[in-house]
Amino acid sequence: MTVEATHVTYTRTEHCSASLVRRVAAMLDLPVDAICDGAPLPRGWHFLLMGADTPRSELRADGFPGLGAPIPDLGLPRLLQGGRSVEYHHDIPIGAVVTRTSGVADIIEKTGASGRKAIVKIVHSLRLANQAEPAITETQTYLLLPAQPGNKESADEPVAVSASYTKVVVPDETLLFQYSALGFNSHKIHIDRGYAREVEGFPDLVVNGGLTTLFLTEFARCELALNLSRFTMKNLAPLFCGRPVTIAADGSGTERSLKAYDDCGKLAAVMEAEINDL
Repeated sequence: MTVEATHVTYTRTEHCSASLVRRVAAMLDLPVDAICDGAPLPRGWHFLLMGADTPRSELRADGFPGLGAPIPDLGLPRLLQGGRSVEYHHDIPIGAVVTRTSGVADIIEKTGASGRKAIVKIVHSLRLANQAEPAITETQTYLLLPAQPGNKESADEPVAVSASYTKVVVPDETLLFQYSALGFNSHKIHIDRGYAREVEGFPDLVVNGGLTTLFLTEFARCELALNLSRFTMKNLAPLFCGRPVTIAADGSGTERSLKAYDDCGKLAAVMEAEINDL
């Protein structure tokens, strides 16, 4: 069943300041001294321009702020990010003023074996002050789910990940905190271990879906020297704090497949990317 969306859009002016960009670099343990006004914002770092300014009294019960447009709970207390699609039309210079427009585009309710759920799509555009067309467009998909207490640890035996290129990262509490702080994301599954375990039934803090996306875009940018033009990201299973994540990439030419696997070798996220020729 499709629920009628309000189609209300929210517009904010954001400053892509060098100080904010340096904080992203510091979070990623990258050099900060070369970051200056006029340089292009690395592709994948625009999340710092997507944060919400939702008053604390208006947050959802799980702490999620909406990230640009309020998300209704529809009587469904759990929220997870299902994925996103991003298109880069042109770069955003560091130091630029950006107009961000966000709105709920679609709400679909479904009932299946696990009960009732809803799929919410939010569309964002980031536009430079002197440009008619957006620099970046992004569609985010969120899943609203019923309460589901109880840990669901996998009993599967770990399997090795095989790919042309791989890298292992370990998202710790500090990284989850810094990413959440940079995006002003107070969703409790990322910052409150007691809530994640006792209310949502996860074994530990959940790695932000956007942070998993950043792992993949950074792998493409830094390890593979790729210039992304667009990508579609699907989150298939949660990743957890303190557990190794294997980033893997295959493909060649202008199309690449990047994936994230959990500590047991289970596929957790898939990114299908298109690459600009350099």
